[in-house]
Amino acid sequence: SRIFSRIRRWKSSGINAEYGGAPGADGQPGTDGIPGNDGAKGETGPKGERGAPGADGSDGAKGAKGAPGQKGLAGIKGQKGEKGISGEKGDKGNDGKCNIDDYSPCNCDTHVVTRHSQSVDTPDCPAEFTSLWSGYSLVFFEGNGYGLSQDLGDAGSCLEDFQLLPFMQCSASDVCRHGVRTDKSFWLGTNQGADFASKPMNNIDEILPHISRCRVCMGTKYIIARHSFKATAPACPADFSEIWTGYSYVMVTSSSTSGGGQDLSSAGSCLENFYIPTFIECLGRGTCAFYINNLDYWLAQNQETNQPGMWGMGNVYSGLNDILDQGVSRCVVCARNSL
Repeated sequence: SRIFSRIRRWKSSGINAEYGGAPGADGQPGTDGIPGNDGAKGETGPKGERGAPGADGSDGAKGAKGAPGQKGLAGIKGQKGEKGISGEKGDKGNDGKCNIDDYSPCNCDTHVVTRHSQSVDTPDCPAEFTSLWSGYSLVFFEGNGYGLSQDLGDAGSCLEDFQLLPFMQCSASDVCRHGVRTDKSFWLGTNQGADFASKPMNNIDEILPHISRCRVCMGTKYIIARHSFKATAPACPADFSEIWTGYSYVMVTSSSTSGGGQDLSSAGSCLENFYIPTFIECLGRGTCAFYINNLDYWLAQNQETNQPGMWGMGNVYSGLNDILDQGVSRCVVCARNSL
């Protein structure tokens, strides 16, 4: 702006600018201009380094009381303490009376008996016996052609859970197999009847109605079974009371060479119902069925006959009525009276 002003002065004074003299000295710097507008916002810079940890804050207020914790595990049993000092001698007791008739021994032994209903209903325990558990009536196992029977009067014949094959086979190579096709289990049946012509059952809802229920009971009375070899049940011995009467069951055999029997003094040898067949067979392939080549054995009645050779010929009882009236022996299960 100063240059333009000088040129105008040259023109007004008649001096030809094109042929004018040397330029004059620079004028004084002008005053600062008005501040410009703010520039646009720059891009966000990189994240700064993490600062030093701040000082600890003041303690907060005390929290509310927590809920009680779970009970801790029992501690390890401590070592046995040293023997204490002997106590003082007690006072002399009163003189006793010597009378043998006042002696009353304690019947403190406990005895276990298992009862099988041969139905889907769980049986009751005998009087003065308490229930330990209930379950399903197992007769015997068969594995690799070998059988293991269960005394139906013992607790082992009453399994709390039902499986078609409750066991597995294990080899020395740390391998176990459950449900091998050739393994079998045999269970006491019910009054549902057997259909030998039907195909094996593989539905659990169809199988369970054919499995007898049982109960394991404990009491202080000794239990025995007695067999009459007649069509009527025998009486209990002296000092024993009747629990139930039934039919004298001896043993079972499967289609192979295995089988199992009952202790004839056990309550398991006296079944309260007579059904043929008595048991149902379950296979490792997952089926259960009644097979005509599975056999039951029962004690027979002792027919009074003097005819020579009669027993060599044998007797055949055909039909349920003949079997019950002339064939199968009766029995009774008895409990010893408390002393």
